[in-house]
Amino acid sequence: MPSGKRSKQQRREASAVAVKSPPPVRSKGMGARPRQASPRALAIGGVVVALVAIAAVLAVVLGRSGSSTGIPAGTPTIGRIDANSLPGAAEATALYKGIPQHGLTLGSPFAPVQMVMFIDLQCPVCQNFELTAMPTVLRKYVRTGKVRVELKPWAFIGPDSVNGRKAAIAASFQNRAYQWAQLLYLNQGTENTGWLDDSMIAQTAASIPGLNVPKLFAARNSAQAKSIASGVDAAAQTDKVTGTPTILVGKSGATPKDVTAPGVAPTLGDVSSAIDAALGK
Repeated sequence: MPSGKRSKQQRREASAVAVKSPPPVRSKGMGARPRQASPRALAIGGVVVALVAIAAVLAVVLGRSGSSTGIPAGTPTIGRIDANSLPGAAEATALYKGIPQHGLTLGSPFAPVQMVMFIDLQCPVCQNFELTAMPTVLRKYVRTGKVRVELKPWAFIGPDSVNGRKAAIAASFQNRAYQWAQLLYLNQGTENTGWLDDSMIAQTAASIPGLNVPKLFAARNSAQAKSIASGVDAAAQTDKVTGTPTILVGKSGATPKDVTAPGVAPTLGDVSSAIDAALGK
């Protein structure tokens, strides 16, 4: 499937081995009566065999996922920056440090200008904007209280997009959605290769200081998360969003407008010009 601002319509994508039982063992004594196990002994033996089988199955399952939650074994409960953190964890943390964050909203609630961002977490064009343009937007407009940003995680490209969106929304419940997106973009894999799996989600979450990893995993499929995802889909339809990233800017309280023509990826210059116009410059 193509990436970025291009149209969604262009993005389509043992045998069992029988084990022979050993032959029955004959009694050596001629005419001797064969020994028989008591019904009670047979019942106890059956229970033991069943318990051993269940334990073996659980060992295989838990060995694959680390736990029934999907969190790989050894993942810290609370995120931190250490030798095991993903590359760029310190930079992603520093970039957003001190900026007010509430759910999917970033910046002062009293900012005169709003900026709405439709993104896909495996979109390489989104990655480029996030890594090259967003630091300037944050420094020049968000930290100064001029712009409030609203993140709209959209599952546009494929299954990995869905996984990323669920986790981003879950991270927003702990007010760390922006650090999550930044760090994931710094470590982005190739589209629709299955890279954004539970292991990657756990690694990313564990690299964000203060983020509760089990809570994030538990919240991904919650009713609240599903409701937010549905709201993003509805907003994308209302705003006629056809690709990512799509950025809308306008005065707070007014309807924001796309900073570019349909199908064109936004640049720092496009966004800055739209913000300055909304500020009356």
